[in-house]
Amino acid sequence: MLADLVAAAVAAGSAGAVYLAAASRVVKQYERGVVLRLGRLRSEVRQPGYTMIIPGVDRLRKVNMQIVTMPVPAQEGITRDNVTVRVDAVVYFKVVNPAEAVIAVEDYRFAVSQMAQTSLRSIIGKSDLDDLLSNREKLNQGLELMLDSPAIGWGVQIDRVEIKDVSLPETMKRSMSRQAEAERERRARVINADAELLASKKLAEAAGTMASQPAALQLRLLQTIVAVAAEKNSTLVLPFPVELLRFLERAGAPVEPEGPPGPEASGPPPAPPVGPESGEGEAGIGHV
Repeated sequence: MLADLVAAAVAAGSAGAVYLAAASRVVKQYERGVVLRLGRLRSEVRQPGYTMIIPGVDRLRKVNMQIVTMPVPAQEGITRDNVTVRVDAVVYFKVVNPAEAVIAVEDYRFAVSQMAQTSLRSIIGKSDLDDLLSNREKLNQGLELMLDSPAIGWGVQIDRVEIKDVSLPETMKRSMSRQAEAERERRARVINADAELLASKKLAEAAGTMASQPAALQLRLLQTIVAVAAEKNSTLVLPFPVELLRFLERAGAPVEPEGPPGPEASGPPPAPPVGPESGEGEAGIGHV
């Protein structure tokens, strides 16, 4: 009799242990448990920690509540200004309603991924190339709004969307580099012209000051000599005033006589007349 009671107690204990092992569940801190009892959703969401279900009747689905980082594959499209680009992005989202994430959609991760790809293609077609390259913050906000609208019904909240990279064709890259080079050259020429204009104004002011003070030119000449001599050069170049050369040229020119020129200076002497009146002609005729 006693042996039967002991055997029954052992069997009951073993059955209880098996039941506890089958019914025991542990929900981690970053998870929530959704229970389906005979296929129907239980309103109570199991919190982190130890919990129990009815084996064979209840089914526990654990939903991760952490922020999920999902890369969006590169999508190729044509922008509004007819440029072919490849754009990839990354989506940050999390589950805010575990019951809807289990019931409303079959696989919320796959759904968010497909929605992100289609929305990214739509953003590419609505944007210009300059917006994709320089105005990404506005595009990120628009992409986030496009993803957040359907994701709310899935119990998912879109935390952030970022466009990572924009790949351009090689021909477009070369065209943009030439455009940037031409723009830089234009800016350099404008800056150089502004510098020349400012320098000419300053030189004009300096010339006016030196013209009013003749000693200033001599002092500037001495400063130039000191600056050149400080470099220990073997050759020293000194500027020579042009006015002094003109003075020496005028001083070395021959002095012309004053007054009208005489008859001797007017030209060569006249040739002697040749004819019957000349003596040579007569003598020649008599000799014959």
